Amino acid sequence: MPSLFASYLRVYEPLTAFDRDRQSYWRRYVEQGRAVAPVEGPGRQRTSVIEALGAGWTRLPDPPDEAYVLETDDTLLVCPWNLRIRVAEAALSARDGVPPVLADAFVPPVLAGQAKAVVEDWRSGARVLEHGVPRVHEQVATWGVPLRWFVLFEPAERDLVTRPGRRALRYRTEISKARRRSSRALSVLRKSVGEAPITEAVEEAARWLEEFHPRSVVELDYGGLVELLSDETLAADDSPELVATGLAGLSRGEAEEASAAYDKLVARWRAVQLLERCN
Repeated sequence: MPSLFASYLRVYEPLTAFDRDRQSYWRRYVEQGRAVAPVEGPGRQRTSVIEALGAGWTRLPDPPDEAYVLETDDTLLVCPWNLRIRVAEAALSARDGVPPVLADAFVPPVLAGQAKAVVEDWRSGARVLEHGVPRVHEQVATWGVPLRWFVLFEPAERDLVTRPGRRALRYRTEISKARRRSSRALSVLRKSVGEAPITEAVEEAARWLEEFHPRSVVELDYGGLVELLSDETLAADDSPELVATGLAGLSRGEAEEASAAYDKLVARWRAVQLLERCN
């Protein structure tokens, strides 16, 4: 399966964040060696969904539960894929604001009906009482990295691998640190630019983080984007530092410094986004 040109923001939760049945399931899952590596996961997710949709997209996929796993000396952390609910939400989102004829062509009514039922069940009071607050552990962005994601990390948290046949760039941090950084960024943005789109985006990321266990780990994975960037470009990547510089400039009232950092960051990632249009 070729690389998907996408980046990923993931939250890995400790087993204690799940109910007793889920804890037992994930323990067996790891013991049986079924956990999937992040480099293989996107391709497997795509294949699983496409195969399960069926001819004409008449049924909502119901694949087996899979997850990415982090194992430390004393903790097992799990990032479930939640494919069924993610596909259901994507199907409904694809129909929003689209004329009915086009909506039905992209997402057939029978699939949309199933998706609506799944989402409503996912968020229902009965399910919350039985399994806790529903959480989607992975966000995906194609052809780039949303700037708000960089707020959550520092340069020292980068892990870069550029071996032949094995290239990856990830940032990983404790969720408590990510929450503090998003809170500080939100405070600066509200004071300096008000309720602008960037403020709303950072607020959305901060709210998402609040859904998870306090001992979770947050990961930004460049995924298939590394195939679009040279080793030198990856090694020189300082996107989280540019975001921090921009926020520091705003907090001091130095608009030129903040603007310079922002413009450099936007130009860098716009160049990646434009590759989508290359033939």
